[in-house]
Amino acid sequence: MKAVIITSAGPPNVLKLEERPDPVPAAEEVLIRVIAAGVNRPDVAQRQGNYPPPAGASVDIPGLEVSGIIEACGTAVKRYKKGDRVCALLAGGGYAALVTVVEGQCLPIPEPLDFVAAAGLPETVFTVWHNVFQRGKLKAGETLLIHGGSSGIGITTIQLAKAFGARVVVTVGSEDKGEACLKLGADCYINYKVQDFEEALSGYGIDVILDMIGGSYFEKNVNLLNSDGRLVFINAMAGHLAQLDIRKIMQKRISISGSTLRARDSGFKIALAQEIEKQVWPLIKDGKFKPVIYKTFPLAAAADAHELMESSTHIGKIILLNEQVPHA
Repeated sequence: MKAVIITSAGPPNVLKLEERPDPVPAAEEVLIRVIAAGVNRPDVAQRQGNYPPPAGASVDIPGLEVSGIIEACGTAVKRYKKGDRVCALLAGGGYAALVTVVEGQCLPIPEPLDFVAAAGLPETVFTVWHNVFQRGKLKAGETLLIHGGSSGIGITTIQLAKAFGARVVVTVGSEDKGEACLKLGADCYINYKVQDFEEALSGYGIDVILDMIGGSYFEKNVNLLNSDGRLVFINAMAGHLAQLDIRKIMQKRISISGSTLRARDSGFKIALAQEIEKQVWPLIKDGKFKPVIYKTFPLAAAADAHELMESSTHIGKIILLNEQVPHA
């Protein structure tokens, strides 16, 4: 099969299309003919040598989410059969023509989505559902602040939070990104390049914050949160160290949490997939949530896709296409 390989840690041009042996599914796995693969920040970090894959995952083929058609099934597979259309959450290996994954980490592609749109679902939806709704315990009527509102994670969070009755505030780096977030349902945005978000949102009443920035945002987040507020980290793009005023945490009874999804075991991901199919998939069918695709690239142009990801000029998901199979 053809696969995009990280030939060495470095800039986007270290990504090269090469031939690799076709993977063979284990008993509980399915083999997916990949039609589209999502591009995510962890892929960039892995390419740079800053995010080593967990045990058992591909060391040099990035990619955490795909959509495609099941090509073969292991002997213990019960739900799926050859020819089924699925999207799947992976621990790695998605930038390839074929990939194997435990069947429980697959979900049927919901109507009316095509393969391109479906490839933008697993990584963001699994991350958002676990961190915002399970860990952050966001409820109807509460106010959520999302840092990075126009990212793939942000766009997913806006739509799901609104669908479940929350008020949504986002920080963004441009007016265009802010307007895009408003169109998706956000109640307001703060352009952090021209406003201090802490000053702008003082007194706004924030119950939950989803933060992928870290660094100096930490203290501002704590200051903004209501009593019994929840602060959830999914990345630390601006730095992993922060100053903590323990008294404020105690006085406001703030819960601080965070997680990474990739290294979690299959049992956790399977349980998460089951809850997502029950809670989120109906919203897609009802038109209340849809992935926003910014741009697609052929698999061979993965380096260009990474350059776009690192530029942070995109609004929504970046997708790689396997040009050897149809995309419909």
